[in-house]
Amino acid sequence: MRILVLNGPNLNRLGVREPGVYGSETLVDLETRLLTRGEHEGIEVTCFQSNHEGDLIDAIHEADGQYNGIIINPGAFTHYSYAIRDAIASVSIPTIEVHISNVHAREDFRHTSVTAGVTAGQIVGLGIQGYELAMLALKNLKRGK
Repeated sequence: MRILVLNGPNLNRLGVREPGVYGSETLVDLETRLLTRGEHEGIEVTCFQSNHEGDLIDAIHEADGQYNGIIINPGAFTHYSYAIRDAIASVSIPTIEVHISNVHAREDFRHTSVTAGVTAGQIVGLGIQGYELAMLALKNLKRGK
């Protein structure tokens, strides 16, 4: 099984940006944790982060047929990127949207996700553990559970 993990804008600032909201672990810490968990679960994990919408769209398109699933934290693109939404809708593999913080308990503009409607599910507010839960969910989807 192969999973692509995509992180959008400002997630390269994990551990520095608002640690009270996003925690103290860095993006490298998160990626290391996912690679280790993936190895334990028999899942090949590839991680990619970009602050650029088009790079994320290209990665989604390229994942089709190459991966069994996508985990995406679109960052601020969650709330307005119909282009990323359409890219997710255009591929034949399941995608799970993850947010480290509980976006529904934050500013009003964070309550709306234009991407959630085309994903297999959404995990919010569980810190970086949400990525691991998404990985297990994709594994179960592949098994048909």
